[in-house]
Amino acid sequence: MALTQATGAAAPPLVDASAIHRPRTLLVKLPRPVRRAGGPLLLLLLWQLLGDGRILAPPSAVLAAGWELAETGELGVHLLASLTRVAQGLALGIAAGVLFAVLAGLFRSGEDLLDSSLQILRALPTLGLLPLVIIWFGVGELPKVALVAYGTMFPVYINTYAAIRGVDAKHVESGQTFGLGRAGLIRHVILPGAVPGFLVGLRFALTSSWLIMIIAEQLNATSGIGYLMNQAQSWYRTDIIVLGLLIYGVLGLGADVLVRFLERRLLTWRHGFGGA
Repeated sequence: MALTQATGAAAPPLVDASAIHRPRTLLVKLPRPVRRAGGPLLLLLLWQLLGDGRILAPPSAVLAAGWELAETGELGVHLLASLTRVAQGLALGIAAGVLFAVLAGLFRSGEDLLDSSLQILRALPTLGLLPLVIIWFGVGELPKVALVAYGTMFPVYINTYAAIRGVDAKHVESGQTFGLGRAGLIRHVILPGAVPGFLVGLRFALTSSWLIMIIAEQLNATSGIGYLMNQAQSWYRTDIIVLGLLIYGVLGLGADVLVRFLERRLLTWRHGFGGA
């Protein structure tokens, strides 16, 4: 103020910060589901524009083929056959994987007896065993179910076994401090701590089951999505072949959604990084 009076200059007017309007942004933040769907929709658009019926059928032709098979009931029959085989194989594979993981993870004698043998079997190519499985079980449903069970057992075993052995020793010591015996530690500390690893193995097992079924149903099968694709190959029906691949993809996505749902329900106690 003194400087202003000395120079005789008028003081600059004060500016009200609240009166300043920030420029409006033209970008609208879309909901996350819409943003996640943007990539697949763009891919579908490019596919429709570049699709060729002789090399790769466009999405419109694939949808038309799916509608045609659904109306005749043929699609439902083949889909039910594939789902039944995968469900039976997964039930056997998951049960065996969990059983072996618990025995090897909780007991050193179980580890010495099982782990090395399972590691050797895990290195064998699952689909390479197909001729041998056909010789053992014939060409019916059993070899397909056996292959799925064999291929899905190892992801469950490996991840569950690692999760059991990876339980923090401090949690075990805390349980012992509170008076938990061996059975109590297994029930309340070790097995709950192994659930995240089991769910990781389950996710890999679900994906592996459909990969195995694609090949198994194309050999000595009379029903299933793989059989439908094999028949379409004889008639150069790329629309039905792509339809079968899309069905496998949707089933795989549904399996992943199921595992994520189980994670939210079973792992409510775990708070991890959710992304920036």
